[in-house]
Amino acid sequence: ASFTLKRPEVRILHRPQLWRAGRLVRIEKVEGSIPSESTAMTILFFSRLFLPHIGGVEKHVFELSKELIKKNYKIIVVTEKNQLNNSSAKITGEIDGIKIYRIDAGGENVFKKFRVWWWLWQNRHLIENADIVHCHDVFFWYIPFRFLYPNKPIYTTFHGYETKFPPSKKAIFIRKVSERLSWGNICVGDYIKKWYGTRPNLVTYGGVDIGKIRNLNIEIRNKIKILFIGRLEKDTGVLNYLKVLELMRKRKIKFDLEACGDGSLKKMVEDYGKVNGFVDDLNTYIEKADIVFASSYLSILEAMAAKKLVFCAYDNKLKEDYLKMSPFAKWIVIEDSSTKLSDKVWYFIQHKKEKDKVVHDAYEWVKKQTWKKVADRYINLWGLQIL
Repeated sequence: ASFTLKRPEVRILHRPQLWRAGRLVRIEKVEGSIPSESTAMTILFFSRLFLPHIGGVEKHVFELSKELIKKNYKIIVVTEKNQLNNSSAKITGEIDGIKIYRIDAGGENVFKKFRVWWWLWQNRHLIENADIVHCHDVFFWYIPFRFLYPNKPIYTTFHGYETKFPPSKKAIFIRKVSERLSWGNICVGDYIKKWYGTRPNLVTYGGVDIGKIRNLNIEIRNKIKILFIGRLEKDTGVLNYLKVLELMRKRKIKFDLEACGDGSLKKMVEDYGKVNGFVDDLNTYIEKADIVFASSYLSILEAMAAKKLVFCAYDNKLKEDYLKMSPFAKWIVIEDSSTKLSDKVWYFIQHKKEKDKVVHDAYEWVKKQTWKKVADRYINLWGLQIL
């Protein structure tokens, strides 16, 4: 016999009422006002990694949380303890008003999920006292509690894809279960619909803090300053970028390379330039670059916001869709061939007017993609009133 878990009929659409500790309560709100401390809603985020760890999901959750706090929401992030950095002062406590709880989940093995579930059971008051629970990819953390708290609003954001191509049947199945058991979901990228069969309520690509980004459209000098952003792994296209650099060397094109990232291909990248590892202030490096090699949405957006021309490589159909199905595809250079990518680099170096036009149009679009806009989309998903 089949079993179907129905979503409760109490879903709220633009009504300030929520389930708290298993009971429906109503939040009174004066039009145009911000909820008082006593009525502030608590959002509980689950994210496998969080600050001080550096990454796209971590930044998404951090910037989103800051915007929600401005609207007087209380934000709690449950994440894993950083196994590689026990000396950090920010292992527990708060970051910019975000309350953080870290699970000592141990190593990657079959028992890890049970350690996570046990920690959540011991700290289930976090779930009980939250108005909304929202998982960032790690919905499996919440699976047992989905049945223990069937009326608790639960949502999911699907951020990315597995590094193996094509996606495994297991990965697709886990996504479908997460989608089915959630009240709603956000996909980071339209390609997720195609490759995982997910039906998103909303699609986002992240945001930028335009006020913090220096957009210096620097004249290209004798040596081209190139910045690579991302993990130094095969799936980010780094080998294609290295082939581009090799072709540039053969053409006697002088360049300085810096890479902000780390990974198993670090030694290969160091043959062409400097590897800085993952950095806290990426914008400092972007503003010094002439062109940017990037492989993820947030790094692409930040480069566009700094008025840099972005070059993207792909080596499989999923990555092609990841890039070409984005709303900003027309303002970045996308190629699967290192020869073609090298030709495009050389073309835009020689044709400043064309380069400036692409950079300008990209900037005009990206400056509107704020984290406030992202936060408003989350609030819309949750069925709350946007303040």
